Amino acid sequence: MRFKNVFSIIGPSMVGPSSSHTAGAVRIGLIARQLLGEQPAGVKIALYGSFADTYWGHGTDLALAGGLLGYATDDARVADALEEAQRRGIEITFVKGVGLAPHPNTAKLELTTADGRKAQVVGASIGGGNVVIHEMNGFDIRCSGEYPTIVVLHHDRPGVIASLTGVLGGSGTNIGYMGVDRKGRSAEAMTVMELDTVPSAELLEKLRRIEEVKEVTVIDLNSREADSE
Repeated sequence: MRFKNVFSIIGPSMVGPSSSHTAGAVRIGLIARQLLGEQPAGVKIALYGSFADTYWGHGTDLALAGGLLGYATDDARVADALEEAQRRGIEITFVKGVGLAPHPNTAKLELTTADGRKAQVVGASIGGGNVVIHEMNGFDIRCSGEYPTIVVLHHDRPGVIASLTGVLGGSGTNIGYMGVDRKGRSAEAMTVMELDTVPSAELLEKLRRIEEVKEVTVIDLNSREADSE
């Protein structure tokens, strides 16, 4: 990823002390929550590299918890996020990651809902509050969260990608980046598309009606979905 301007280096409006260890961590947590689609009941977070060595002093644990609660990077409630998570009955466990990681500031989040649904994200904070997601639900997928993103779980069948892009093209929606991974030939696959605009409810419904599509999820870090429970 190339830094586009000075604000990409300084970082976004945020609760400090560090754009890498706090703002980026909030965004990783928020992406994981949005992928799950609801507030989790339990989260296991494995920290790697610098995250593992300094997370407590830099507030990375608070930042990740804040993202999981739906907070934005500049939400003052991030400072009390772990207490708020406990109040809501969310069990968050931090462990030191084992093995190699794609970046020194990497976290692997495994989320579970009360009824047993799961989501998993591996994300890295690469500086200036910017992040790169390296894995979603076991798929080798990249996205930045910088743009509205559609995550589509589908069967690996001929014509599915053409159907997805056809629906977006027909609605006048431009795709800035697209990535695909699959579990195997004719198995489950995941397609990620970063868009120039926020997808409409009508567009999402058209994607869900494609025969081989199983699930469509939107990740939008500017949606300000933070709640006030």
